[in-house]
Amino acid sequence: MSVLVFDLDGTLVSSMEDLVVTLNIVLTANGHREVPQEKVVHMVGMGARILLQRGLEFNKIEWTDEMVDPLFRHFLDHYAANIAVHTRPFEGVEASLETFRKQGWKLAVCTNKAERLTLPLLDALDLAKYFDAVVGGDTYERSKPHADPVHGAIERAGGTVEGSIMIGDSGTDINAARNAGIPVIAVDFGYTPVPVSELGPDKVISHFDELGAAIDTLPGLKR
Repeated sequence: MSVLVFDLDGTLVSSMEDLVVTLNIVLTANGHREVPQEKVVHMVGMGARILLQRGLEFNKIEWTDEMVDPLFRHFLDHYAANIAVHTRPFEGVEASLETFRKQGWKLAVCTNKAERLTLPLLDALDLAKYFDAVVGGDTYERSKPHADPVHGAIERAGGTVEGSIMIGDSGTDINAARNAGIPVIAVDFGYTPVPVSELGPDKVISHFDELGAAIDTLPGLKR
């Protein structure tokens, strides 16, 4: 059984504003400068802890794990309480997911966002109903770009690696797909510091209504 494995932030949902607000609330509460949104766009994709580390580096702080730990807890608590103030699915997401389910695809989310944040966000946006499996950044010992969470998402969705596809927006997603041995389609409206086409995906789309056609052009795909 083939699985479509989706990244979350910057792929399925536009979440940047809520991430920026939470990051800057945590930083300013601890005496640091806010990070402009245009900078935060280049910091996301590896989970909240690394986002905080990069926020401290923006402030020229030589951070330690002991320094980051309380900030991380503050971030998780605030973000969980404000999980979808501004976050919304990208245009065409719901219609595409519905179509793929009707076509017989299994669907999974594989994100570096913690499970305790991912599941409530999907519920808040009424997206959870589409997915057969959800894997967060802390579901397994290793997160993307390692293959483990991608393989885990496919297995939990009841599928096999052969015929499965990753859809993401960043080098983290592309490398995870490569490590997992599956093709990857990238969206060009997500969060990456360079054009995603330069990162070597198999296909690039600019809208979710292009995804079906992109899947059909992947060579050797077996359903």
